[in-house]
Amino acid sequence: MSYLSRESSPLSEELWKQIDSAVVKAARNVLTGRRFLHVFGPLGIGTETVAVDDADAVKEVEKDGLITTQGRKFVEIPTVYEDFILLAKDLESAEKSGFPTELSAAERAAETCALKEDRLIFFGNKGLGYDGLLTADGTSKITKKDWSAGEDAFADIAAGIACLAENNIYGTYALAVSPDLYMQMQRLQPGTGLLEIDRVAKLVNGHLYQSPALGKGKAVLVGSDKKNMDLVIGQDMAAAYLEQKDLNHSFRVLETVLLRIKRKQAVVVFA
Repeated sequence: MSYLSRESSPLSEELWKQIDSAVVKAARNVLTGRRFLHVFGPLGIGTETVAVDDADAVKEVEKDGLITTQGRKFVEIPTVYEDFILLAKDLESAEKSGFPTELSAAERAAETCALKEDRLIFFGNKGLGYDGLLTADGTSKITKKDWSAGEDAFADIAAGIACLAENNIYGTYALAVSPDLYMQMQRLQPGTGLLEIDRVAKLVNGHLYQSPALGKGKAVLVGSDKKNMDLVIGQDMAAAYLEQKDLNHSFRVLETVLLRIKRKQAVVVFA
């Protein structure tokens, strides 16, 4: 039996294809971290841990006749999930009528799972020992000005890029902002004929993203090349069959995913 336990369900192969399509489409509308992070994987559900290196400190050391690797730790890849239910009556009705099966519950679960992935990327989980881009120790911090006025947004991002360069972080830069900050930059900058957001986007060569997972008033600038950070995926997002209870069918949208920050100096948080 496979990990997703689809063989134990009475669903047809065609319906599973429809569920997969709905889940993938809904998740893509929400996922933000994957748009600027290099994806390492999928490695498969059997991959439970992965090495997380401090890229500037990892090396072999010898002591008492033993050789170990310094600057490396092994971290469990957590499972992100959201459950949903399809009513037995709805499935039976769709099969007999020939109408498309109502899969909005699967789509909502996929959207929620995608938000959870992005929250893990941005905020991690301190209680479980997972770093996020905005919460990891050792990153650079810049006090955010009022991005709804003047050239403050442009000036802050320019200062952030200068900070990355001072830390010898070059290559691709990416900026992720909360929806409210994204909207604050949708205004013409006097004397330029340009929207503030267009000026900011040019600084990062168009790698500007908004994410509802950031909440309000949050922004982070990163050197997103894989030498600095990546996103480890064990099991990519998919729907699994849980059980039939009270005649209705229970499912789980799940994935195993982990952010690896290899160089903390490649992150600038605007707080």
